[in-house]
Amino acid sequence: MTYVVTDNCIRCKYMDCVEVCPVDCFYEGENMLVINPNECIDCGVCEPECPAEAILPDTENGLEKWLELNTKFSAEWPNITVKGEAPADADEMKGIENKLEKFFSPEPGAGS
Repeated sequence: MTYVVTDNCIRCKYMDCVEVCPVDCFYEGENMLVINPNECIDCGVCEPECPAEAILPDTENGLEKWLELNTKFSAEWPNITVKGEAPADADEMKGIENKLEKFFSPEPGAGS
């Protein structure tokens, strides 16, 4: 098992999860974070820290595409270990559906 970042992170990207991860397995895209499933130790401390409720265990049904997306982009995006600023409109973006299709960017973030 591993944890994955899902649709709810897109354009919210609060980054509270980054501060609590003991193995620094988060990677930063332009408008979301992902978890490297090969580095995640399944401790689960990140899940309750996410204000957008975007982090879920990959054992839940229907998360296969998110495991693939996290795997792919954690190999391309820079590692992030320090919480940065959330987007100014993050609270407004919480709860919007189908953000992958509407807003996802494959561009890397700055990392830290």
